[in-house]
Amino acid sequence: MQPFPHHYAVTTRGQVEGAIELRSQGLPVLRSASPAEFGGPGDLWSPETFLVGAIGDCLILTFRSIARASNLPWLSLDCDVAGTLERVEKVTKFTAFDVRATLTVPDGVDVDRARQLLEKAEHNCLITSSLSGVVRFDPVVRAGVAA
Repeated sequence: MQPFPHHYAVTTRGQVEGAIELRSQGLPVLRSASPAEFGGPGDLWSPETFLVGAIGDCLILTFRSIARASNLPWLSLDCDVAGTLERVEKVTKFTAFDVRATLTVPDGVDVDRARQLLEKAEHNCLITSSLSGVVRFDPVVRAGVAA
C-alpha cells in the first residue's frame, strides 16, 4: 500500500440532456443518469446507486485484506445494501444504510472468528466510515459451498 494521503481524480461531463460520463485515468468510462425516482430513465447507474454499491464493494475489499492478514479461508462474500434517501430539514440526504453481508467459509472454519473478522471489516470500511447516515450491519456466516 502507498503512504497516505491518497488522491483520486474523476472528471465528469454532461450536457443539457443525456447521460453523464465519468472518466478517470486508466479506467473504463462509466455513464450515469438520474435514477427513476428523480425522473431519470432508470437504465443507468446513478450517483445514488454508485454510493450504495460502493459500500458493498468497499466491505468486500476490506474483508479480503483482513481475511488474508488473518489467514482465514473463505469462499464468497455477498453484500446486499439498501440506502434510505430522505428529506431532512429541507436537505435531501442518505439517512441510513442497511448492509446484509453473507460470508461463506469452508466447512471446519471457526464461524465465530469469521464473524468477528467480518465485523472488523465493516468497522474499518473507509466508505461507511466517511458517511453521516446510520449504517445497520447484519453479518451472516455460513459454512459450506459458495452459492
